[in-house]
This record gives sequence, structure tokens and C-alpha cells, in this order.
Amino acid sequence: MTGPAIDDRYAVHGCVHDGAHGARGPRPDVPDTPLTWLTIGLPTMASLLVVSLRRQGGRSFTARCQWPRLHPLNERVAAVVHHPLIMVETTRQLARAVELHHLAVAGPPRPPLEPVSVRLGVHPRGRPTERGSATDVEARVVLSDLPSPRTGPPASCRVTAEFLLHGVAFASCTMRLTRPGCAAAARAEAVAPPRLSYPSAAAVGAAHDPDVLVARTPQGRLVIAPRDPGHPVLLPGRPARMPAPAVLEAARQAALLCSGMTSAAVTGLRVDLHAPVPPCGACVDVAGEVGGARFLVTDAGRTAAAGTVSLLRP
Repeated sequence: MTGPAIDDRYAVHGCVHDGAHGARGPRPDVPDTPLTWLTIGLPTMASLLVVSLRRQGGRSFTARCQWPRLHPLNERVAAVVHHPLIMVETTRQLARAVELHHLAVAGPPRPPLEPVSVRLGVHPRGRPTERGSATDVEARVVLSDLPSPRTGPPASCRVTAEFLLHGVAFASCTMRLTRPGCAAAARAEAVAPPRLSYPSAAAVGAAHDPDVLVARTPQGRLVIAPRDPGHPVLLPGRPARMPAPAVLEAARQAALLCSGMTSAAVTGLRVDLHAPVPPCGACVDVAGEVGGARFLVTDAGRTAAAGTVSLLRP
């Protein structure tokens, strides 16, 4: 959806306004907005992937990101190719930073916007390989689909981040976010089925056993059952429902397990949430197709999420 720059009722910081045309732009004397793990609600300082954010225009931003080689999702090898969920988490942090610093409105605090749809595309040969301590990445960010609310902060938006290394784009991620309501709670009685069989981390493209999110029942069905229900990156704070990035990672693991391919084959990920996904027990069905696989996540017989995993042809 296209439209004018951010609505006048939002307190847009660090911008000038042209009353005749409604155009906004960055003040030349406003430096980058430094970000901290506390301001964007992260559990630890080590979780922070976005260093700073600068407004470029009405709905355009640039950001400096830093991806540590020893990120919890990465393999412990000398030359690391960053896990694709790092790009998704970076986009989520960028969205949160934009919400906090550029969409602020007066009034009581409200729950932050949460992703309900994620689309990630990566260049199979362009992803950075890190041999040092961290990879410095530039992000170009665009805010869109921003409604004009009558009162209060925006109820939804879309954020697209393009990631560049030395000026060359290697990945992009689009995330649609909405503000959760009371109906967003998952079924409280959801529990993992007994006698689960967990695959190895390598079989699902994970770096470590605690990163594994899927398992098989005695009947052979794949279900979401995190080995670590409080995973510091995927499930911080043991949420009552699976966040969209965690559902996406579970689907990625399921697709790799069913296809027998490695994580290097993944070129794209997409998920759309249709209902809350419980933290364990939801079924994951994977169907192979040309260029990858489709997946469906169901909970108690209802569709909770669906999407695709794009894979290089063997």
C-alpha cells in the first residue's frame, strides 16, 4: 500500500516537515540513533544485532548491524556462514527500533508489534562468511502498509530490510507485524506427545542439539517440540505461543529433514501465521515441490501456519 509519509499524529523524531506537501526528511544534524538491548526489549546484551538506525526519508532508513561469529545459532567452525534466522531476527529488531524511535505516540505503553508473516530470500553464493569476531552489515529499511489510526499507535505495519556487505546486497527480509490481542493466547493445555524421537542437529540444519525444534512421534508424524523450551534466541522467556520466527525455523528444519538436504541449500523461507501456534505439540506436514517444499502447521486439526522453504536443486 502506498501513501504519504508517516501520519502527522505519530511523533516522528529526527525529521523535518514540509507543511505544503507533507514531505518529511532527515535533519542533516541528527546522528544515527544508537540502540541498546534494553531499549528494544532483548533478554541480553549479546542478543543485540542492530547497532544504530538512521532515518533517510519519510519511510526509509539505513542501519548498521553486527552479526557475531559466535552467535548461538551459528556453527562453531573457523569460517561461519551466518544462520538465516539471524537475518530474520535482525529484521525484527529493526522493526522494533523503528516502532520505538519513529512511531511513538503519547499514551500508556502498549504491547509491541509482533511478526505474523515473514519472507526471507538469500543469495546462495552471496552470504557472508565470517572468520573473525563479527560481520558488519548494512541494512536498507523501508516501512510500508502503515494505516492512519484515529488514536493510539499503529496496529500494524510492514518492514522490508535489504542486507548488504561492502555495498552488495545478499539477502532481503519482509516482515508484516501486528499488535497482539487477547485472542492471541495459545491453548494452555498444549503439551508435547510422549516418546518423541529427536533427529540429530545436523539432520535438520541446526548447529547444536538444543536448537532442534522438531521431533517424530511413534506414528512417524513430525511435531514441533523444542529441545530447549526457553531457547535464548528462538524462544526467550518461554513464550505461551511460538513466535513467527520460531515457527519458520521449525519449518526449515522439517523441510531439511524430509529432503535430506543441508542448510546450505536454503535460498528462501516464508511463513504466514493464521492462528496461535502452541509452544509444543503442533504437527508439521511437509510436501516436496519443484524448487523446495511447502509446509502446513496444524494444531488440534486447525491450520495455524503455512509457508514454503526454497531449496537449491540437488
